[in-house]
Amino acid sequence: MSIEPPRYIYEDYRHWQGDWELIDGYPFAMAPSPYGKHQKLMGRLVHLFSSELEECACAIYPELDWIINESNIVRPDLAIYCEDIEKYPTTTPKIIIEIVSSSTAQKDETIKFELYEQEGVKYYVLVYPELKKVRIFRLKDGKYKKVYEGKDRFCFDLCNIEVDFAKAWKK
Repeated sequence: MSIEPPRYIYEDYRHWQGDWELIDGYPFAMAPSPYGKHQKLMGRLVHLFSSELEECACAIYPELDWIINESNIVRPDLAIYCEDIEKYPTTTPKIIIEIVSSSTAQKDETIKFELYEQEGVKYYVLVYPELKKVRIFRLKDGKYKKVYEGKDRFCFDLCNIEVDFAKAWKK
């Protein structure tokens, strides 16, 4: 007989110390502050996307909690929303970008992949700093389909933004 671990809700989550995500009611401790390499890459990605979004009604938000519902609160590395966010978003972002590390790969590639697909995130972008590679999935008929894997340019149909990922890898 196995014992089911306890599940939690947003009200519990609000009182926890430290950094957590809540997926299907299960808590996931966030890794300690990312390494400088991760933060530098994130800064470059913010710049690349922000430059492309200047003429668009969308904006990129780094490390902002997305409160999906009482049992699901996540903190993507980067998320693009097409409405102003005052506090925390409760609507689905158009694009989520996760910078994948060895400590987050399993969660990013499976658990969050399935959650974001279920919640209708149009694009899910996985960035692999060690490989200097990007994998992009687009939601089609309720399922993610890989639409890009590489190191260079990709054009999103959101405001027709074209991101040159090669610039993110420059020293």
